[in-house]
Parts: sequence; C-alpha cells; structure tokens
Amino acid sequence: MTISAGIDVGSGAVKVAIMGVEGGVEKILGSYLERIRRRNVMDVVDESFESALRDAGVRRDQLAYIATTGEGDLIPWRTGHFYGMTTHSRGALYLDPEARAAIDIGALHTRAMRFNEAGRVLQYQMTSQCASGSGQFLENIARYLGVSIEEIGPLSLNSDNAEKCSSICAVLAETDVINMVSRGVSTPNILRGIHNSMAVRIAGLVRAIKVEGVVLMTGGLARDAGLIAALQDKLKDGAAKLAVRGHELSVYAGAIGAALWGAFRHDKLTHQEASSGGT
Repeated sequence: MTISAGIDVGSGAVKVAIMGVEGGVEKILGSYLERIRRRNVMDVVDESFESALRDAGVRRDQLAYIATTGEGDLIPWRTGHFYGMTTHSRGALYLDPEARAAIDIGALHTRAMRFNEAGRVLQYQMTSQCASGSGQFLENIARYLGVSIEEIGPLSLNSDNAEKCSSICAVLAETDVINMVSRGVSTPNILRGIHNSMAVRIAGLVRAIKVEGVVLMTGGLARDAGLIAALQDKLKDGAAKLAVRGHELSVYAGAIGAALWGAFRHDKLTHQEASSGGT
C-alpha cells in the first residue's frame, strides 16, 4: 500500500488527510482539521499533521509522499506541492465519483472547477472582486447574529420570507444585515437572504464553466444545507441539468486530492526509476 499525506493550508484552517492506495483502491485512513485563529501557521500545521497521523495509526516514516496545497508551499518538509484547483477537483472526484465539477468556497475566495473522470481540471472560474461570496463573510455575519456556523444552514432552511441583501460588496451586505436586525427581520430570513446573495455569484461561476451533471461543494461551507438549497434554486432555471451536492468530508477535499496526486506522482516516479534501472 502507498500511504501519502495531503496538507491543505487555507486562510482560516489547516486540513490534513492521510490516504492509502493499493491495487487501484483508494481510502482515507485518517484526517484532522484545526482553525488557525491568529496563531502561528506552522505551529498549527505541525499539530494538525501529527494529529492526523495518530488518527490514521500511521508513522511519519511510513509515508511515501507528503503533498501540500493552498499556502502549504511554505512547509519546508513537504515532498511536493499541488495547485488548489487540481487538488479540490481530485478530492471531489474521490468523495463523489459522479461529480464532474466542484465549488470550493474558501475563507476569502470562491472558485468553480470542471474536471474529467480522472480529476483533471478542464475549466475554472474564480471570484475576483470582494469577499461577499466567501466563508469569512458568512462567518462574520453569523457572529454578528449570535449563531454558530453549524446553525446557519438549518436556520436558513426555516426561512418563510427571505430578505434581499446586497451581492455586490461584503461591506454593503454587512450594513444591510445591521439594518435588517434593527427592523426586526428574523434570523432565518436574514440568513436565507445572505445565502441567496451568495448563490447569485456562485451560480455565475458555475454557468461560466459550462458543466452538466453533479457539482460537489467543497471547502468550509460544503455542509451548509441552506447555501446548497439557495444555489440549487438559482441554477434550476438554467438549461443545464445540474445536481448540487455536499459531503460530510468535503472540507477535506483539497487535502484528500493533494494526498492522492502525491501517491500518483510517487508511484509514477518509482516505476520510471525501476524502468531506468532495467535498461
């Protein structure tokens, strides 16, 4: 079995996945996530990496490859580094073999990737303006409303009259929310309005990559049922047939993909060396 590690260093958290590949069968052996919260990033990386190894029951010297993604190129003891779109696409394919696109909603940016059956990126689009479609934006709103990230989705689904919110600028959107609270708008209706606002921008990215079929949400908001519902509503009138899904391990998609590409690169290099030695 080829055992590899993937480390995804994001703006808000470090995610680590330990993967095992044997005979074409891929499986996740262990994982760990830790929020950075203004701490030294390398300290969080070291802690997360060791915790993931313990979760997998694997020693460091058993790893064939340590792959990084995101801001992980700053890690000096990595074996190799892979671009985020490449790793999220490969991780999305592992989590949902029917997926042919992924929407990665990070702390600061959102991007949509279309990929083939091997997880190779064919087309992508990324937000290029402000952060009103990002995870950090939604977390700020939740903090102001006094609700946890886990409560956002269920509350949004209970909305009976979503309040319209700005989708142009994060600052304007946050001002909108302050005004809504002062007018007595309910938290579920505010959150659904925020989700609708975010969904407008995300739907634009999805349409731009011209995908049909299953789109998997990855990143920190992948389990936000309210956001998924809002995005499905925004995409249902389009010509393409799309199914937007989440997965309980979607937050680890980048780390999973990095580990799998690392295992692939290791095996390829090993075979090349063996072939060269035999000539």
